[in-house]
Amino acid sequence: MSATSASGISFAKYRTLRSFLALYAVMSILILALMATLYYESLKAQMLSSHRLAMQLQSENYVPRLKTWLESGHDLVTFPTDLAYKTALYGYDKDLLVGNLDQKHHDFSENIALHNGYIHLIVALSPYGLGEYYLVFETQDDELWRHQALINSLIFGSALFFILGLIGFSLSRMFLRPMNEAIALLDDFIKDTTHELNTPVSAILTNIEALQETPLPPSVEKKLRRIEIASRTISTLYDDLTYLILNHDLAVENKELNLSNLIHERLEYFRHRIEQKKIALSLTIHPNITLTIDHTKATRLIDNLLSNAIKYNKMEGEITITLTDETLCIEDNGIGIPDGMINRVFERYMRADKSVGGFGIGLNIVAMIAREYHLKITIESKEKVGTKICVAWE
Repeated sequence: MSATSASGISFAKYRTLRSFLALYAVMSILILALMATLYYESLKAQMLSSHRLAMQLQSENYVPRLKTWLESGHDLVTFPTDLAYKTALYGYDKDLLVGNLDQKHHDFSENIALHNGYIHLIVALSPYGLGEYYLVFETQDDELWRHQALINSLIFGSALFFILGLIGFSLSRMFLRPMNEAIALLDDFIKDTTHELNTPVSAILTNIEALQETPLPPSVEKKLRRIEIASRTISTLYDDLTYLILNHDLAVENKELNLSNLIHERLEYFRHRIEQKKIALSLTIHPNITLTIDHTKATRLIDNLLSNAIKYNKMEGEITITLTDETLCIEDNGIGIPDGMINRVFERYMRADKSVGGFGIGLNIVAMIAREYHLKITIESKEKVGTKICVAWE
């Protein structure tokens, strides 16, 4: 995997992947739940059908005995019992007249029902010429069908979920393939661009430094300064691209670095760009603040924070830099960041304002370095007011 793919480009890609997999998982669970419900209801219906047949056959033998009892005077003491099922007799108003049920029956809309672990068969006696009475047979549910439904649902549900998972994984790979191809093309473009930038940029800066050693007319000096500003902008971009591509191959030398001096050096590097936009600097830099960090990575971190503060600032704006024992804060009063993008500015290729040049990799590099050295980044921004980014360490 390329350096670009391996390090922060994945934010947007994996957020998209997570969203797809979450939606797919919810749909899969709903499908499995529907299938389990249908299977459960099927076994329940099968169980009730089996009991209905047995209870109806038993009722054919019981009804003649009940008819004899009704014709003999309704003596409650001699109400006939059934050896196979508990029985009860209900009147036309659905009130219990007599019986020995364990669970009182209430719903007469179905001829067989399962309620609280008991199965009731309701037999209307009017077809037998016995008036508006209802005979109820009762038996206890052994729940074997329920256990079977649970076990089979777990077994087949797990197998189906595994199969759906494999399908989802395959779909996600197909779903991400165009994005991965686009990222690979962008990687190749950055590598080629970086390779081609090195020699001309170095030549331009070397010749500018040579020209500045001799007195020049003001008009020529002004033009030369513009060339230098543009060249240093390209040089900064080149350094960022080189860092992204060669990050894993760079030799790292962590040592105690004087951040106070480094910030002053980088401000001098960006001096012409700051002067070009007539930006005022407000500096509160405590002397001799040190941090154990690689010099190149510290430079990239500071350069990108400064570059963004300059790039997204307004003409005659202001940059406030504060360096204390545990914090570096760089604040500008430029265009700011929309609320919906604050949480995404550290993603690679994300730019708050696409009208401003750049690849959108600066803050991603800052985030990469911060993660490597366990630095804490906080960002405060309001659109058309400004942005403040702080890097803290212990």
